[in-house]
Amino acid sequence: MRPLQITFVALGTEQLAVSQLSALAKRDGHKVSLAFSASLFHDRFNLEFPAIAPFFDDTKNVIDTIKRDNPDVICFSALTSTYQWMLEVAQVAKALNPNVITVFGGVHPSAVPDLVIAKPQVDYVVVGEGDEAFPQIVNNIAKGDFTSAIYNTRFKTRSGIVVTGIQKGFLQELDTLPFYDKPLWEEHVRLGDLYLTMASRGCPYRCTFCFNNFFAKLPEEKSGKYVRLRSVEHMIAELKIATKRYKIHKIDFQDDVFATSKKWLKDFSEAYKKEIDIPYNILTHPRYMDQESAGWLKESGCDWVQMGVQSMDENFKKDALMRYEKSDHVSRALEVMHKNGLKAKVDHMFGLPEEPIESQEIARVLYATHHPKRIQTFWTCYLPGTDMMKEAERKGTLTKEQADKINEGEDFYFFRNTENVKDKDLMEKYKAYEVIFRILPALPERWKIKLRIEHVQRFPKILIRPLALISDLVTGFKQKNPEFSAYARHNLYHLWKFFMHKIGVKIRPATPVVQPVSFSDYTFVFAAPSAEDSPEQAEQEA
Repeated sequence: MRPLQITFVALGTEQLAVSQLSALAKRDGHKVSLAFSASLFHDRFNLEFPAIAPFFDDTKNVIDTIKRDNPDVICFSALTSTYQWMLEVAQVAKALNPNVITVFGGVHPSAVPDLVIAKPQVDYVVVGEGDEAFPQIVNNIAKGDFTSAIYNTRFKTRSGIVVTGIQKGFLQELDTLPFYDKPLWEEHVRLGDLYLTMASRGCPYRCTFCFNNFFAKLPEEKSGKYVRLRSVEHMIAELKIATKRYKIHKIDFQDDVFATSKKWLKDFSEAYKKEIDIPYNILTHPRYMDQESAGWLKESGCDWVQMGVQSMDENFKKDALMRYEKSDHVSRALEVMHKNGLKAKVDHMFGLPEEPIESQEIARVLYATHHPKRIQTFWTCYLPGTDMMKEAERKGTLTKEQADKINEGEDFYFFRNTENVKDKDLMEKYKAYEVIFRILPALPERWKIKLRIEHVQRFPKILIRPLALISDLVTGFKQKNPEFSAYARHNLYHLWKFFMHKIGVKIRPATPVVQPVSFSDYTFVFAAPSAEDSPEQAEQEA
């Protein structure tokens, strides 16, 4: 079996799924490269300036990399927001080399695999997790096998017939995976500013607006546990290699809910403080934050804790969002974080279908009295495959044409989607609350409870949204939010790189390497048993 040249295409910043699959490909002896787009001012997540983004379009650089590397296989991990751009890159790549094979995976293809495989520029679609499917795809291509079914995969035979493999259960032993292939990104991403990793996979909850809502239900076979933890030893081994190679300022754990096992958290906190001792950030859920957990997190070096609140109407959350935590869970979680010196960043959603406007006032009081350091606001959007989108289609909130555009990745907004709010008066109230929520963390405590919606509504309407943006920026930098600084450095680096390229000056890679480490270290496997689950998790998984 000959080794293949594999090129991953990525946009914006590091994608851990790509890092994982690249490590698997290298483990099997294949050659891997990265075609990267910084997509300045149009990163499909935070920074959107349509007027100037075309001047910084670097898609040509991606195509040039593909031309240079002449890959056998090109791989894309697509979100709904990046799907159309990736289709365009795949189409150009196919025009350059009709024999190149394209593989699409990620959240969006997993939600609408039949639509994706129907595209002429798509040859393979990975549905769900690809840790076992992707190596089999690559190895079959290397052997010239284009007929055998592959788990979690749809692909076209040479005659155009679509072969669909069984959806396998979730990989249970995460320690059997190699560490993320970080060297793949060193040229393009400042890995040390905010080192991304995950200690687990899966979420205990099935919120109707989230990809976990459908992703957890993909397997046709016995699925096994959806929430799976790496062993503490495996996690620490990765971070020891990373801190040896890079000068890391902060570590960002991107688990959906960090540390669903209290035993694991206690063991991790002790080992992390002793072996790593670098500030880190996590995401959590109100029901997984108590006094004991908060104490362990703070003592081990945890700095920022991101927690989804979304809405403060208990009945609405239970019925419409499948979120079953009580208001007391939220307030107690914020209290213990504040007491232990953890910086709380909360997520709040506007425009949730049929949510009473009164819930915003309940949230205002909560945020004014429980001191989150940042309130990150999102406008509700519909994601393919989720119950929220299906319910919107059933009720006619979304027309078939609108649903089709979302499924094709042609209509996607996350921070700015206001189209689903038809009532103009309701929209103005939402915008006013958005300003309040973003500015609250920066206010002195005695002012927080006094700031009301009627105060904000006195401002000219044209200033409301800019005021929200400015408030968020001021709050973020005042609180020294690590995401702000890392995001700013990343974009400034690529802005500088863009102008240096224009005048013909070659610059150094984004990530300086402190001490070279061989890739064999990244494929080290620690065969330790998985940590035991908490009783609460076991109950939820059941």
